[in-house]
Amino acid sequence: MTPPALRLGVNVDHVATIRNARGGRHPDPVRAAQIVIAAGADGITAHLREDRRHIRDEDIARLKAEIAKPLNLEMAATEQMVAIAIQTAPHAACLVPERREERTTEGGLDVAGQHDALASVVARLRDAGIRVSLFIAAEPRQIQAAVAIGAPVIEIHTGAWCDALADNRTSTAQAEWQRIRHGAQLARRLGLEVHAGHGLNFQTAETIAALPEIVELNIGHFLIGEGVFSGLADAVKTMRAAMDRGRA
Repeated sequence: MTPPALRLGVNVDHVATIRNARGGRHPDPVRAAQIVIAAGADGITAHLREDRRHIRDEDIARLKAEIAKPLNLEMAATEQMVAIAIQTAPHAACLVPERREERTTEGGLDVAGQHDALASVVARLRDAGIRVSLFIAAEPRQIQAAVAIGAPVIEIHTGAWCDALADNRTSTAQAEWQRIRHGAQLARRLGLEVHAGHGLNFQTAETIAALPEIVELNIGHFLIGEGVFSGLADAVKTMRAAMDRGRA
């Protein structure tokens, strides 16, 4: 049986990080989104944080209005962010944990521990016609909790696996890989759509693309960094080719 096509979502947050380092309007994350779409991306992800450290409200409004592919709004499960999502009406919203002191999203959402609060947010977003995903570790307890609160999609946090590979911690990397693989299989059996992301590069994206249960990868920081050297369009094309090799 042929596995479903593997989609690539590109996160443009760190184009905004560079812009905000100096102020002004350059470089423009919306222009970056248009470039990566032309290069083969299937969608755009942007994380609107409480402190607006990179993406800003006007970026989200422009992305929704000006890009030709689906917009995935990464967001904390707060009243303010739910209101913005409902007003903006992106294609999708990915609920993530968020702490002000972190440099990036450091772990998965504790769905099991926040069942009631998250169930309410998921219901409100779904009622607004927004596809909801939960950014979680590939742990059976969290996957089962995602099903219980009515989320149709999970995004598996791949950061621990990628970090272990980068640090040559082979046994840890193997254990994390098995956790991802088994988690994706469980999620699919339970009827969830499975995405993955965090820390992926060309090599790890090619590897994880071989898992047929996973239908979307969301990648940002690595592609923006590679774009400094090779150009953003070339970086996306190289990533797309790596994913296609892995899927084949």
